[in-house]
Amino acid sequence: MTDATAIDPSVPPSGTGCVECDASGGWWFHLRRCALCGHIGCCDSSPAQHATAHWKSTGHPLVQSFEPGEDWFWDYDSDELYESGPELAQPSGHPLDQPTPGPAGRVPDDWARSLNR
Repeated sequence: MTDATAIDPSVPPSGTGCVECDASGGWWFHLRRCALCGHIGCCDSSPAQHATAHWKSTGHPLVQSFEPGEDWFWDYDSDELYESGPELAQPSGHPLDQPTPGPAGRVPDDWARSLNR
């Protein structure tokens, strides 16, 4: 895994959804959490790909899934998946009542056609 300076387990997540999608009224497929600053962004399958944009703008290389029950990490610098890693500050996933894709009320009926593959 990347240098331990790329992880701050004490930082809480920035919210319960993608910061940029929430600000613009967008929607996401899955969520990723920056292991260094806690930024929540949408995954690469989501229309806006904000988690990757966050890495590109900040250089923060590690994200953890922010999906309930998932604890894997992705390292953008090495393109490697890690099945586990250090425990980050809670919560470790979006609220269970938040749908996937989400958030409720903003996901178009034809959402699957908008996914990046």
